[in-house]
Amino acid sequence: SRYVLALDGLRKAVGMTSMSSRKTEGVIRRAFVMSVNPDQAEEYERRHRPIWPELEQVLLDHGVQTYSIFFLPTTNQLFAYTEYDSVEQWESVAETEVCKQWWQHMKDIMPTKPDSSPVTSDLKEVFHIEK
Repeated sequence: SRYVLALDGLRKAVGMTSMSSRKTEGVIRRAFVMSVNPDQAEEYERRHRPIWPELEQVLLDHGVQTYSIFFLPTTNQLFAYTEYDSVEQWESVAETEVCKQWWQHMKDIMPTKPDSSPVTSDLKEVFHIEK
């Protein structure tokens, strides 16, 4: 439809190359996959229980409504799901000092990019239902 094409064009303009997140009633839903290095799942979970309070506050202050990460032991994959208010706010989290420090803290247990951010692959939403 014309709406989907316009939305896809907007996503491309802000650097999102696929329909990897969907907006419903003002909230953007996004899912992506990361991975943890072999034999590091327990350490990954330990570092997230709890995450740093400052990082949690940055996420909340940047419009994150919900954020969950799930682990698939057979492949060492991490499935992340988040809902947030705007792409601009979500992307600006990466510019905060606490986020950069968190990436440094995590880079020894998971694949990362040169800036120490985790390697991610966006997932395309193929089904959604809500009440």
